[in-house]
Amino acid sequence: AFAVSVVPEGAEDETELPVPQKSEKSKTISKIGRELKEIVFVIQSQSNSFHSKRAEDLKRDILKQAVDLGKELPTVLLIHQIDRHEGAWTILPLMRDFSVTYGRNSSWIFFCEEDTRIQVVKLLETLKRFDKSKEWFLGKALYDEESTIIHHYAFAENPTVFKFPDFAAGWALSIPLINKLAKKLKSEPLKSDFTIDLKHEIALYIWQKGEGPHLTPVPEFCTDNVNLYKADHCATTFSNFLPLCGEPVNKEDVFVAVKTCRKFHGDRIPVVKQTWEREAALIEYYSDYADISIPTIDLGIPNTDRGHCGKTFAILERFLNHTSPRTPWLVVVDDDTLISIIRLRKLLSCYDPNEPVFLGERYGYGLGTGGYSYITGGGGMVFSRAAVQKLLASKCRCYSMDAPDDMVLGMCFSGLGIPITHSPLFHQARPMDYPKDYLSHQIPVSFHKHWNIDPVKVYFTWLAPDTEESSNGKKVGYNREDL
Repeated sequence: AFAVSVVPEGAEDETELPVPQKSEKSKTISKIGRELKEIVFVIQSQSNSFHSKRAEDLKRDILKQAVDLGKELPTVLLIHQIDRHEGAWTILPLMRDFSVTYGRNSSWIFFCEEDTRIQVVKLLETLKRFDKSKEWFLGKALYDEESTIIHHYAFAENPTVFKFPDFAAGWALSIPLINKLAKKLKSEPLKSDFTIDLKHEIALYIWQKGEGPHLTPVPEFCTDNVNLYKADHCATTFSNFLPLCGEPVNKEDVFVAVKTCRKFHGDRIPVVKQTWEREAALIEYYSDYADISIPTIDLGIPNTDRGHCGKTFAILERFLNHTSPRTPWLVVVDDDTLISIIRLRKLLSCYDPNEPVFLGERYGYGLGTGGYSYITGGGGMVFSRAAVQKLLASKCRCYSMDAPDDMVLGMCFSGLGIPITHSPLFHQARPMDYPKDYLSHQIPVSFHKHWNIDPVKVYFTWLAPDTEESSNGKKVGYNREDL
């Protein structure tokens, strides 16, 4: 049926009344609202109360910006709330869920850290430059200047050719790429191996030995401090500071346990004494030999060439039974760990010692097929007393004296439902093993290993108290060399 329009006599000559038009501004806001709804924001959050609050704050900020722009709110997910996967933080196990849930009505999955700051309008403008029907992997590009152990010496001939994303700046995958990855994961499940540097490993998986896309560098994805004038062009910025949530914890609140053995008393212990020992009020050295000149304590555990699980559990028992119950924090380090106890005390002001906290640099084992996360030992393992109490009450112990202590601890805490808490400020390797641009927005807490470096020089360049940041948050007073 057709509607017949009846025009009153004489009306033909009248000027046609204009149809009310939306203002250009309201049309723009409406369009932005639609585009915003096509982005799924994924915050790489953690379940520890300090971190989950920061992630919730970022989620609120994204949604507030969305409300100011239009009515259609984007989806904002927090990784730690996707608890069906022990390895959710490794991202790839979530691809099939992302594809099923968002594969039809979304255009982008945008990932960021809890301290990433996002200018939503600029992010939309940036993503619009890329055809959303194609496979895109976008981010701020990092690369190795020389091949490194933490990347299994990948691209040894020229490691600068392979780019991987700095998570702090945010990174994005287009939905066609998400769908492709989900399909591949369905037919080829992830292998049960180690997750050491997630950003590099994700880039390798997406690249598929040249069959998939490389990372496309996006200059608007930044790690500049939001307060710097040069950040004006940035869609993302990053708060590059050491977290401080009140006064640093007292010196006497941190007990430091150094794992050593007789053969390293002569070369490694003097480095500790020349560098960071003076920062620690409570420190003991645990060895297979009692040397009063250091002094070391013989725990009665023979030294093993690898693993040291027996020694570490003996240290935990000693901390619980032979230190003041008023000492809330235990730090276990290797004799070739370089650490800033002063910065650690600032960082610990953000954590509740009444919670079971297990803090450091997080690795994963077999997370595509169950598995567990753990704190890698060389960068330093930080325990709240509550965590040590729960662990030792559980009777979870070493399956052999030379089992890898950090992995056994990860297994135990996973079984207890106690989360591993990751901080990128702890480092299992040396400064030279990380991209300079990655370290440039950090105030590091630790590094590890003495191979082919002057460890005293590394400490005084990267970690010493006189390199502390000034009151305006900028690092001053020293020059980071190629160490």
